[in-house]
Amino acid sequence: MNDVTMILDALGQDEDAIEKLLPLVYEELRHIAAAKMSRESAGHTLQPTALVHEAWLRLVGEENRSWKNRAYFFAAAAEAMRRILVEHARKKSRLKYGAGRERMNVEDLEVAQVTPDEKILLVNHALELLERLHPERARVVVLKYFGGMTNKEAADALGIGERTVDRHWLCARTWLFDKIREQENA
Repeated sequence: MNDVTMILDALGQDEDAIEKLLPLVYEELRHIAAAKMSRESAGHTLQPTALVHEAWLRLVGEENRSWKNRAYFFAAAAEAMRRILVEHARKKSRLKYGAGRERMNVEDLEVAQVTPDEKILLVNHALELLERLHPERARVVVLKYFGGMTNKEAADALGIGERTVDRHWLCARTWLFDKIREQENA
């Protein structure tokens, strides 16, 4: 059993366990956040360090902190990062579409491309639909896309085989691509 898993086991008994956990997982959380943020636009206002800190605050603030092992912990971290990015994109979208803006003549406006923040919202909406139909596939997407996990890491976190993760990932990607394309064309 590695140090992270031992500390996760001690969370209920040792009050200092949370403080011991952060130094052990910080660099890996930062690596996950940096990988996710590298796919975002260059002008993104949220930085990997801020994403890690916000995710950490959410993780330690949860009432039910029952992470069985390292893989479960990082799966929870990936989900927290996903939610933060979606909330950030929604906030920017609200600002973009009228919060505190002046009225303009419609004839003066140009049609714009989908921005990266809007893309996150499209992915999240499609992912929520997938979650209703195929929850396990949706969990694979969260772990791989938002958490940056490999097939092996995702398989360990979900307690399934790597080949199953690969099949879920392939099916989910295809399904999500189709749903996102439908949303963009709607």
